[in-house]
Amino acid sequence: MTIAFLSALKDPGLRVSATAMLFFGFAGAATGPYQSIIGIQELGLSDTSYAALMFAAAVVNVVASVMMGIVADRMGDYRSSIIYVSLFGVSGYALVYLAANVPAFVISKLLLLPIFGALNSLIFANVRAASGDMNPAQLVAVNSTMRATISLSWVAVPGLVGVALAGAPSMLPAYLWAALSALICFILAVWFLPRPQAATGAETDARYKMLASLKEVAEPRVLLRVIAIALIFSMLHVNDAVRPLIISLKAGGSVSDIGLVIGIVAFLEIIFILFWGMSERWLGSIAALATGAVLYVAYMVLQGLVSETWQAYALTPLSGFAAAAIISLPITYLQNLIADRPGLGSSLIAVNVFLSAGLSSLVFAIGTRIGEYGFTSILGGSVGFAGIVLLILLDGKRARTTR
Repeated sequence: MTIAFLSALKDPGLRVSATAMLFFGFAGAATGPYQSIIGIQELGLSDTSYAALMFAAAVVNVVASVMMGIVADRMGDYRSSIIYVSLFGVSGYALVYLAANVPAFVISKLLLLPIFGALNSLIFANVRAASGDMNPAQLVAVNSTMRATISLSWVAVPGLVGVALAGAPSMLPAYLWAALSALICFILAVWFLPRPQAATGAETDARYKMLASLKEVAEPRVLLRVIAIALIFSMLHVNDAVRPLIISLKAGGSVSDIGLVIGIVAFLEIIFILFWGMSERWLGSIAALATGAVLYVAYMVLQGLVSETWQAYALTPLSGFAAAAIISLPITYLQNLIADRPGLGSSLIAVNVFLSAGLSSLVFAIGTRIGEYGFTSILGGSVGFAGIVLLILLDGKRARTTR
């Protein structure tokens, strides 16, 4: 892990990519916790309209991520895609801050910022393309390091923004700070990201055409494995929805307890992401991911039984340890499903997030309809367990033979 991390620091492309990922995380962390407050309370969107807008934005994001990945693969140039996508972030955040009205918010959230969200997949694609000489364990470690930078931004930025804007008449300045973060991503790509080598001619290869690329994503070999990861990943989304409700309603905690628990888990994730990157060397990628997922299932079940605030705090080490595996290890696994296509393979990260978010919404709706929030947490763990079983059925034999 240390060797891979030092390799990332020495390579200019990887070093700039990690810095860009950090500022991409800053932009999301500055606005994500407050976008519903701005959209609903400050600008006047209804709850239904806001929910529909967020769903449509998720669709646009996954489409943009896949399309941009295909185009970048055909051109053999991830730097240009990163530059253009960064500009969507600058314009999207700046539009909301400057216009401060519903049309600007809708245009930004529906079109500009979902395209900016494709930057996540593009940076991982650029890292994959620049890491061709690394062995699989080193690649996992580098990807884990990249993912840890996003968690790092979420440890400090939401709290700093909240403190800075406490008592302010509007939370809109958060969008100005996000625009500046996106601008830094643009500057890093233009002036510091190494230019690609000469085009490889992939744009003339029939396999790199749009329809052929989409067929690769839809192949059962790929799609079933993406579904398995999405089932596992959905536990994170379910937890995001039920954890605040369990702490505040079932355990009798306060808003500060919610913030503290989330902050503690985010901090622990950074540490444990690096651990899981190392564990892949002796466990193997499938075994490491399955182990982390099983532990998260245990956490979801235990959270469903929480009745006191201290119990929520007591579960933070297990939550952070297991979540770190789920948010970091699938990155390389998904990229390897289409290993020779960095852009298309990395776009599966966005596909996974989209599918898992949809699954979690369904779990939340069913769970809260037939039970309470604790039951919903346990149900979410059950869905994740189904993903573990599917993953082992698909790749368990391969994992045993490659160790």
